[in-house]
Amino acid sequence: MPIDPDFPRNHQAIGKIKHADGEHYHYFWGPGQLKEAAENEEVKAAYEHRGEEIVPIGVSGTMVAVDWDSCVADGACIEACPVQVFQWYRTEHDIPAKEVINQTFAGTGSSVKEERKDYTDKADAVREHDCIWCMACVSVCPPQAVKVDQSNLEFHEKASGTYNEALAKGSAPPPHAH
Repeated sequence: MPIDPDFPRNHQAIGKIKHADGEHYHYFWGPGQLKEAAENEEVKAAYEHRGEEIVPIGVSGTMVAVDWDSCVADGACIEACPVQVFQWYRTEHDIPAKEVINQTFAGTGSSVKEERKDYTDKADAVREHDCIWCMACVSVCPPQAVKVDQSNLEFHEKASGTYNEALAKGSAPPPHAH
């Protein structure tokens, strides 16, 4: 089952992945559910080798979103991205995926397809803010775990409390009468 195209409406923000620059972050949406990753033999073997359990995780990112329950650590999105939006999260913080929520990442992890730690690793849009909306990552993901949608900015802003409805609708406030 590919990423839910309506994940911001059907899930809630359950935390953030913060960027070490102190300015940028992206939301993590849940609850997750067991999907392709839980059925993939390479992924299952990697989790077993680490002594970790495959658990529902959720969707990382809003405008550039990766369903970590569908992600099988193929790396096609990482390889296809011309501006290095993605990194293998475990190459910066080698912790279980369920523990990344509310962690801070500097973006120093690997953006090379073959450099994943193992098949427990996940592609994370640590530089979501650098996306150029080319959609290359969406078209190459084998389990269709990636969704890029600039209009999801509304959900990011609503979750962060910065959404301005008048501005979003393109309407200016009425002029002041004198």
